[in-house]
Amino acid sequence: MLDGARVLVAGGAGLIGANLVPRLLAAGARVRATLFRNPAPVVHPEVEYVRADLTRAEDCARVVHGVDHVFLCAASTSGARAIAHTPLVHVTPNVLMNAQMLQAASEARVSRFCFVSSSVAYPPSGDRPVRETEMFAGDPPDVYFHAGWMKRYAEVLCRTYAERITPAMPCVVIRPSNVYGPFDKFDPKTSHVTAALIRRVATGENPMTIWGTGDDVRDLIHVDDFLDGMLAVFGQVERFDAVNVASGTGVTVRAVLETLLDIAGQRDVEVRYDATKPQMIPIRLIDTTLAAERYGFRARIPLREGLARTLDWYRAHGAAHPR
Repeated sequence: MLDGARVLVAGGAGLIGANLVPRLLAAGARVRATLFRNPAPVVHPEVEYVRADLTRAEDCARVVHGVDHVFLCAASTSGARAIAHTPLVHVTPNVLMNAQMLQAASEARVSRFCFVSSSVAYPPSGDRPVRETEMFAGDPPDVYFHAGWMKRYAEVLCRTYAERITPAMPCVVIRPSNVYGPFDKFDPKTSHVTAALIRRVATGENPMTIWGTGDDVRDLIHVDDFLDGMLAVFGQVERFDAVNVASGTGVTVRAVLETLLDIAGQRDVEVRYDATKPQMIPIRLIDTTLAAERYGFRARIPLREGLARTLDWYRAHGAAHPR
């Protein structure tokens, strides 16, 4: 499917997009990737990089022109600090971006569209991994209410273009757990917890104050595993499907930090947990049965190995990619 195809990666400077571009090149695709404020993380001579503001309909139409497939990886994202203080920061730009990219792709007769959604859109499920069929079983958690409904709206649009419009545009919705790896957002103003911990360990911060109790449980998946899963689903969906792509294993923030400190050989760091600071939900796990049974995907990179790889990458390249 990808060999010789013209493929757009919307969001070529982000964590997923920057790692997806070389994957597509290796598969024989001809790649165009969009950039907004940030430069291309790695310049590939075979890639057509284009500047675009995907909240503008005319820019969306321009970047999808002539392509066969679209991967919408672009999004306005940030960490717990921004979500706590400006909960609507992710809503308007993402609604505009998602809706206009889908419309432009449909009008350009794109063969297949992939949207990267989020597990924050799921309703709370306690300590039980949540299944794909439960997405609309209740509201997202209060802290994710705004971003969660924004993602749900985009998913409904994807299904609409795939099943309710003629001609149909097959759409793949990928619901990731917490993806981490090279080219993540490591800037403390915008980083998620894993990238933030990697940066702080790499820079030798001591003492270290962590927001929350450290007992929050997340499912972390290395970006290489995530792309394996996304491409496996993308290559097989004929009309529409929404699929969780995750490691299938929960880990606490405390355990992630302890693993990073052990990898770095930093055994004398004073760690303080501040439960008065904004926290997300205590447990977020997503079920990976569908990805395994229908699409043959299982994550392969152990957490310790993935963290070690990313820590090494940040030490070598992080200063050039502080985002």
